[in-house]
Amino acid sequence: MSAEYFDVIIVGAGLSGIGAACHLTKECPNKTFTILEGRRAMGGTWDLFRYPGIRSDSDMFTLGYEFKPWKNKKGIADGADIRNYIQEAAREHQIEPHIRYEHKVLAARWCSNSATWTLTVQLADGSEKEYSCNFFLSCVGYYNYDKGFTPEFAGRDDFKGDIIHPQQWPENYDYSGKRVVVIGSGATAVTLVPAMTDSAAHVTMLQRSPSYVLTVPQQDAMVAILRKILPEKLAYRIIRGRNVSITLGLFRFCKAFPNAARKLLQWTVKKQLPADFDMSHFTPSYKPWDERLCAVPEGDMFKVLKQGKASVVTDHIDRFVDNGILLKSGKVLEADIIITATGLQVQMLGNMPITVDGERIKFNEKMSYRGAMFEDLPNMGMIFGYTNASWTLKADLISKWVCRLLNHMDNNDVRQVTPRNHKTNMKRLPFINMQSGYIARVKDQIPQQGEERPWKLYQNYFMDMTMFKASNLDDPTLEYSAPTSSITSAREAV
Repeated sequence: MSAEYFDVIIVGAGLSGIGAACHLTKECPNKTFTILEGRRAMGGTWDLFRYPGIRSDSDMFTLGYEFKPWKNKKGIADGADIRNYIQEAAREHQIEPHIRYEHKVLAARWCSNSATWTLTVQLADGSEKEYSCNFFLSCVGYYNYDKGFTPEFAGRDDFKGDIIHPQQWPENYDYSGKRVVVIGSGATAVTLVPAMTDSAAHVTMLQRSPSYVLTVPQQDAMVAILRKILPEKLAYRIIRGRNVSITLGLFRFCKAFPNAARKLLQWTVKKQLPADFDMSHFTPSYKPWDERLCAVPEGDMFKVLKQGKASVVTDHIDRFVDNGILLKSGKVLEADIIITATGLQVQMLGNMPITVDGERIKFNEKMSYRGAMFEDLPNMGMIFGYTNASWTLKADLISKWVCRLLNHMDNNDVRQVTPRNHKTNMKRLPFINMQSGYIARVKDQIPQQGEERPWKLYQNYFMDMTMFKASNLDDPTLEYSAPTSSITSAREAV
């Protein structure tokens, strides 16, 4: 099987993959590349998820690309607007001709002799094809696109209504006049509840434990003023920097003063709800930012609770029954529709097997180098955004650094770079330091980080921005080599 060759292969045509391709066209214009996308459309998360109210949980001035100003008035955007924004970026940088849709990567193998990756890809008709490249960049996100996470609920088959996971939302689904129970308390649940009150008879959010919920503005007066008096790109940079500072400041405040942060967050919720509302429904047992905060634009969640269109129940599920859910307390929540907003199935690198010179890589044993590459893994990068801020902030930094690395390799006539850990006694820590259930379920499957640079992840945009720009690409941790095979022979070798 002959393999089609590119200098760079990007896997995934979502927010990260399109952004990476845009950076590549600007900063490495002589590199040939393609994007392999398993689905039929670009957009990733923002094309896949179609449930009512789907929106960003970060403001678009930081979730947007650094090179493409967000022009919409809404700071918290809905899924369609974000999808359009990604498509616009692809058109402006002529990316779409480089995308191969319905190309699902099944496996990747590295050959050191030729300094090439060979990717086995499944096409729409079930046949397989091989592609090869010198550098492989994974932009597939961190969850399984085929199905979400749903616990095993006793009595599931007894329920007479519809059971839907938001990740598989039926097209044009009609819930008018229906009693809806949304199981969950995370970002998806607090989005669905207010969105579905437009036509549902009543919506109940059933949670096992509460989350921290924060009201954020949908529109910002400062944005309108700056757009009037400054050039568009300058206004965007100022707003972006300000919003990053606010988010980072809130995160650091929560971590440094958790008790004060808890009181502040609960006070902001309480003042938006009726005086007699049971605040235990918004009183988490964990500290702020041990899990990601849930953002609600203009307090829409609290408005529908105050209006009586929605309610919150904190209890444990005993089993599903024919007319709803039987709780451990003995109460039955009657429902026509049950929505299991119970989270994602986390998987790294699309769960594809990866081998280096015939040896299978165990990612849970490898540390991440600057959050961009992996220990002992040649010529491979991964885009993984922030957990305490907008994903794209980190994605932009990694994409630009990878471009810088590729140019450095060309300038020094080398074709292989591998991060090596020379401190064998370094303490290893979790790659994602959060207590969220979807992370806890796979803590033994995800990569690690170290306790010091360049293996430590800081979750701090300003620190990372400085680090990526100032990092020495001749760092002894990076092992360079120039295999004797030429690029031509490398193509032939695969």
